[in-house]
Amino acid sequence: MASVAWAVLKVLLLLPTQTWSPVGAGNPPDCDSPLASALPRSSFSSSSELSSSHGPGFSRLNRRDGAGGWTPLVSNKYQWLQIDLGERMEVTAVATQGGYGSSDWVTSYLLMFSDGGRNWKQYRREESIWGFPGNTNADSVVHYRLQPPFEARFLRFLPLAWNPRGRIGMRIEVYGCAYKSEVVYFDGQSALLYTLDKKPLKPIRDVISLKFKAMQSNGILLHREGQHGNHITLELIKGKLVFFLNSGNAKLPSTIAPVTLTLGSLLDDQHWHSVLIELLDTQVNFTVDKHTHHFQAKGDSSNLDLNFEISFGGILSPGRSRAFTRKSFHGCLENLYYNGVDVTELAKKHKPQILMMGNVSFSCPQPQTVPVTFLSSRSYLALPGNSGEDKVSVTFQFRTWNRAGHLLFGELQRGSGSFVLFLKDGKLKLSLFQAGQSPRNVTAGAGLNDGQWHSVSFSAKWSHMNVVVDDDTAVQPLVAVLIDSGDTYYFGALYEQSCEAHKHRGNPSGLYYIDADGSGPLGPFLVYCNMTDSAWTVVRHGGPDAVTLRGAPSGHPLSAVSFAYAAGAGQLRAAVNLAERCEQRLALRCGTARRPDSRDGTPLSWWVGRTNETHTSWGGSLPDAQKCTCGLEGNCIDSQYYCNCDAGQNEWTSDTIVLSQKEHLPVTQIVMTDTGQPHSEADYTLGPLLCRGDKSFWNSASFNTETSYLHFPAFHGELTADVCFFFKTTVSSGVFMENLGITDFIRIELRAPTEVTFSFDVGNGPCEVTVQSPTPFNDNQWHHVRAERNVKGASLQVDQLPQKMQPAPADGHVRLQLNSQLFIGGTATRQRGFLGCIRSLQLNGVALDLEERATVTPGVEPGCAGHCSTYGHLCRNGGRCREKRRGVTCDCAFSAYDGPFCSNEISAYFATGSSMTYHFQEHYTLSENSSSLVSSLHRDVTLTREMITLSFRTTRTPSLLLKFAD
Repeated sequence: MASVAWAVLKVLLLLPTQTWSPVGAGNPPDCDSPLASALPRSSFSSSSELSSSHGPGFSRLNRRDGAGGWTPLVSNKYQWLQIDLGERMEVTAVATQGGYGSSDWVTSYLLMFSDGGRNWKQYRREESIWGFPGNTNADSVVHYRLQPPFEARFLRFLPLAWNPRGRIGMRIEVYGCAYKSEVVYFDGQSALLYTLDKKPLKPIRDVISLKFKAMQSNGILLHREGQHGNHITLELIKGKLVFFLNSGNAKLPSTIAPVTLTLGSLLDDQHWHSVLIELLDTQVNFTVDKHTHHFQAKGDSSNLDLNFEISFGGILSPGRSRAFTRKSFHGCLENLYYNGVDVTELAKKHKPQILMMGNVSFSCPQPQTVPVTFLSSRSYLALPGNSGEDKVSVTFQFRTWNRAGHLLFGELQRGSGSFVLFLKDGKLKLSLFQAGQSPRNVTAGAGLNDGQWHSVSFSAKWSHMNVVVDDDTAVQPLVAVLIDSGDTYYFGALYEQSCEAHKHRGNPSGLYYIDADGSGPLGPFLVYCNMTDSAWTVVRHGGPDAVTLRGAPSGHPLSAVSFAYAAGAGQLRAAVNLAERCEQRLALRCGTARRPDSRDGTPLSWWVGRTNETHTSWGGSLPDAQKCTCGLEGNCIDSQYYCNCDAGQNEWTSDTIVLSQKEHLPVTQIVMTDTGQPHSEADYTLGPLLCRGDKSFWNSASFNTETSYLHFPAFHGELTADVCFFFKTTVSSGVFMENLGITDFIRIELRAPTEVTFSFDVGNGPCEVTVQSPTPFNDNQWHHVRAERNVKGASLQVDQLPQKMQPAPADGHVRLQLNSQLFIGGTATRQRGFLGCIRSLQLNGVALDLEERATVTPGVEPGCAGHCSTYGHLCRNGGRCREKRRGVTCDCAFSAYDGPFCSNEISAYFATGSSMTYHFQEHYTLSENSSSLVSSLHRDVTLTREMITLSFRTTRTPSLLLKFAD
């Protein structure tokens, strides 16, 4: 009878099936009060404002004061409107309007929220990952109820699209109510033990609800165990929340496997996440951020016999000492309820049911470190370094899913070298480049593209450098040399325009990102830079390595193969146009004879270039010549034909075809048909696109008189003016560039030996930005200038000196209106002209051809000599810098190293018992038959001493290294 009564009671207890919602943990039913309308103006802020009457303080819904809403200075996707609610509030709805009585409204936007105003999270609607629908006119209100609501102190509205005939314009309201929050903080070495009431009748259902904010990616949130090894545990492991349930008896043989369930990812993002666990016999409901998983554990409810204690923040070891058996939680728990009991409230009141171990506090501190997200491969962050320090030391954390990418770049002081930290194949690699030394490389870590946080520590000083990735340490000895830290560190990728520019930073052959149009709209892309005497850009295709062809009926296609490239059409076009020469090789092998044309002269093979035009010419021939390379050179195996494969030979022959019409490259498709001859067979391989040099990098002009200049059409930089160039000079002042309007102007000049000034006027009065250097600029070495002006302000940077910035006035003109010619190297008045060289001049990403204009301009010469004064340090190990018309080359004839920088060691391996003998030539009287080389070696030679240098590595001692004999 007792068992029947218990069963009935059990059924009655199961009748309420709704989810547990403790008081204070959810939002009250009337949580829809306006929150923004009563806030002071100081609670509103924005990225910019068109004028003082368009400021963020006028952005409250239905208000008409000021200009009737917020409008930024310029309408683009980088603008935002922010509200500070004063404290964390429950936010249940938002509403938007456009600017009162205007054509300014937002048609879609993103909503971000934050606790501290630094670490932001995007609110994502359940039905869409995109933004919120906005307005269709200026004054109607668009209301959106948030499902689910969220808690935050700060909100940001980010316009995505707006009326194309107007500007961004917003008035907003936020709805919600006060949020009740009880918080407990664990420092990673603390825990809280809650002792349950020992009632004779256990609850049928256990319900645990909480929110957590994690400061680290691993840690125990809660744990409860029984007498026989059965337990439940909630643990954060690598940013994922894992629920463990062991309902078996560890002391008895059992086939019941423990249950492990994982939900969520990247939950260590320092944002709040909600958790709900419901245990009903062996049925479990596990919910993380509204995502619920239901499952049934094996066994019966009698096995899950748990003790009357549950720990939060860690697992206490037996005896309740301060030692913890597993990784403890570092972060905050909020509104922690167990079966409706507010555990945090009990802890704050020091109730006897609670035992606190370690440093437990009842406020959630804001994180001292805030992560930043690089949204694209073009993003980078420039931070100041400790200039002049005799070491380099950097520590940071990162996480990514990409196998490759640049993490950190920095230059050492006085051009003494640079270092790069980058990922390759999921491993962290460090390359240190020092003047006169071979590159030093270190690799550490593996599988670092797993989406988890990894710690990096890099240091270099005097005689060693080391990299520590998590627990993996790599050390590389250095030649003892003073290392001076530079001014700026660049996190993310800092791109060069070409492989030529990478080479003249001292970078060896390898994979690099290039941005072929500079400040233009095209993004960077990955290429291989082959650094020889010239810098070759190698762009590989994703097509087949080799294509095999066999006979087919006459006129039928044998093969039509397309070739795709990692870069887009615009990026390829920019890279090809920038290069001095481009080519692509086609290696063709053929068996039985084929002919290039059908009997009526129709071509049987052709290729398609990037412009989708069909080409029947092969090699470097003129269009429609239909000749292979051997036909152009006159060395085909049968002079009657212009390709070896057309000679009708009953044997395998080959052609190497070089396609060098760069305006058509790269090849995007190759089509081949057959003449119907039986047993014909061939195969071909298309190589990568190869482009040499950079026309704009060395495009230069020498200004020989103060009255000489080059002139170009007026510069169209109304809203954006981006100017970059190199200069070198020995004079103390001079104007690099000037363009005038009626009242507006733009000018860049060397005002003093240590000052470069960027000045302009857009109708608000002259504005100046000046960079000062501790060392003179008139040292006859190349210096790089980048000046930019837009509607938000102006900036100027010279070499790696700190960038100087000047914000634009809040109310004023924004358009730069120029109508005269652009003067380079001088001014319209022919005063304060520049004496020296200017090269690689680009305006808004477009290169100006200085050399072409200089050939027809008196007082100005194309080109500029003296590059070794700047780039001579790239020649290492005794290599000598030699001037070229366009750049420099390193002569390694007197060095024991070779390669483009004389940095590749020349070595030989000696097996046991092997040796090499070198016979020195005797000095003798030169005869008439002596070669010019011998003459040059022995003319006027007087030896006062002999010196030999070498490096060696061995595992055998003793060993004979060197022996002299008469």
